[in-house]
Amino acid sequence: MDYKNFLGVCAIIIGFIGYAPYLRNLYLKKTKPHTFSWLAWGLLEAIAFFAQINKGGGAGAWVTGASAGVALFVAGVAFTRKETEINTLDWVVFVGAILGILLWKFTRDPLLAVILVTVSDALAFIPTFRKSFYKPEQETLIEYGLSAVKWIFAIFALQTLNLTTWLYPASLILTNGSFVIMSLIRRYQLKK
Repeated sequence: MDYKNFLGVCAIIIGFIGYAPYLRNLYLKKTKPHTFSWLAWGLLEAIAFFAQINKGGGAGAWVTGASAGVALFVAGVAFTRKETEINTLDWVVFVGAILGILLWKFTRDPLLAVILVTVSDALAFIPTFRKSFYKPEQETLIEYGLSAVKWIFAIFALQTLNLTTWLYPASLILTNGSFVIMSLIRRYQLKK
């Protein structure tokens, strides 16, 4: 097995190690994901996966596809529980994320798709950031922390390194990392 495939497998393993406590807490109803964020992430990751494959991402794209499947599963669970408080801002960013998907569909340019997916993904994170600012205990932060780590591995596992293949995972390192920091700060502040 060449080292890129090894890194791709490591990224998937790290991802599933992060998902395990998240899914456990989801089952125990300790974690309350925002439906819109997870649905948008699942759709966006699926698009990014196909764009990465189209531009030679290879093993580095595997984790994107696996993450899309898990995100869609979490969105389905969140939707059936109907625990998400949805406000106007949530609708605006969700529509923005979907608009990004539709724009990509019409352009059919993998780089433009990844740019739109990256912006849309950041928008899709806003409802989760908002919810966790007020209720940071409702998220399992290990998943987001390990998610940032898995995307680092994914970048190094990419067969072809170009803007189309590395931009999206790099943005996920930033959003997941900043989310963990914000949530930890809010947990500390709320305990005082």
